[in-house]
Amino acid sequence: MGKVSVRDYKDFDKKICSLKDAQEWSEAISYSPCEKFLANGTHDNIVYIYSISDDGAYTLYKSFNKHTSFVTALDWSTDSSYVRSQCGAYEKLYFNIADKSHDSAGLSNTKDKEWATSTLKLGWDVQGIHPSGEDGSHINGVSVAKSAGLCASGDDWGLLNIYKYPVLDNTHEAHSYTGHSEHVTRAAFNADGTKLWTVGGQDKTLIQWKRK
Repeated sequence: MGKVSVRDYKDFDKKICSLKDAQEWSEAISYSPCEKFLANGTHDNIVYIYSISDDGAYTLYKSFNKHTSFVTALDWSTDSSYVRSQCGAYEKLYFNIADKSHDSAGLSNTKDKEWATSTLKLGWDVQGIHPSGEDGSHINGVSVAKSAGLCASGDDWGLLNIYKYPVLDNTHEAHSYTGHSEHVTRAAFNADGTKLWTVGGQDKTLIQWKRK
């Protein structure tokens, strides 16, 4: 229904607040590295940005209604000044947080920025995860561990795919692993790339993987 519940990290039964601006469910949600903002990408095509006060209160800072389809992934820049997001229509958009604006030249304006996460399946550095002849719709989740030089994707065929990063063309071969019975909705590395978590859709299973 779109409601986001913020919980105490040490006690999940303790609710901090509920965010009720979105009209449909959230597929991508992430705190900024500075911990002063929360970005929420939803299936009503909007990226909601909340500011967080020193006493922990959440206030709607800006809602970016620029996507033409549901938001599937988003990343913060390491300096918390930008959010980049993608949607079901394969749009990749950039938002300037300080200016509260959509930056139509965001790709060039952020070329020197580092990103705190890399979860978008669109970009020069992950273009090789799309097999030749496929439109990429079967890829559901992407995670990059830059320090380890690895990129992971989860797909509709129940596979976890590991590539050397960056993945510049579709001649790169993946090491693919099975474990889920249905489509893999998300993949996420830890900070140093030694562990990885995947979430299954139909099987509702969380699997932890260890790098050897």
